Amino acid sequence: MTRITLIDPSNATTEVAAQLGQIRDAFGVVPNMFKAVANSPAALNSMWSAFGALGSGRLGAKLGEQIAVAVADRNNCNYCLAAHTALGRKAGATSQEMAEAQAGRSQDVRTAAALAFVVKTVEKRAELHDEDFDALRTAGFDDEDIVEIIAHIALNLFTNYINVALDVPVDFPGVKLTRSAA
Repeated sequence: MTRITLIDPSNATTEVAAQLGQIRDAFGVVPNMFKAVANSPAALNSMWSAFGALGSGRLGAKLGEQIAVAVADRNNCNYCLAAHTALGRKAGATSQEMAEAQAGRSQDVRTAAALAFVVKTVEKRAELHDEDFDALRTAGFDDEDIVEIIAHIALNLFTNYINVALDVPVDFPGVKLTRSAA
C-alpha cells in the first residue's frame, strides 16, 4: 500500500487535473506513479516536463527506456522496471534487449557503451573518470548525447526514489529484478 494518497484525477485541482489529463492521453490511463507525484503540482510539472523533453531528445525512446531499466534494477525499483520494460517494448525493443539492458548489457556496441556508462554512473554516484567519457565518444556519442544520458539517469533516479520511498503500487506487468541495490 502506498505511503501517501494517490490523487484521483476527478478530484484534483484544475492545474493538476490538466496535467493528469495529458498523462492519461499519453498512456490511456493515469499510472499510479503520476497519481502519487500529483500530491505536489511542482513535482508533477517537473517530472512530466522532463519526460516530454527527454522523450523528444536525440537518444531516442528505445535507448531512453533501456537506460531506465538499467537504473531501475540498480535501485530495486519494481515500478520503474515494470513500466519502462513495457514502454521499451512499445518503443521497438525486444524482450531480450530489455532484459539485457536491465543487466546493463547490449549486443549493440553503441547501446552497450551507453549502458556501461549508466551503470557506472549510478553505482559510483557519478564519480567518473576521463576514460568513461572516452568510451562513450569512441562509441559515437558527442557532448550533447552525454549530457542527455546523464539527464536520463537523473530523471530515472527521481522516479525510482518516488516509487520506492512511497511504495507506489505497480500497475504495469511485473518484471523480476535481477540484482540487489548496491
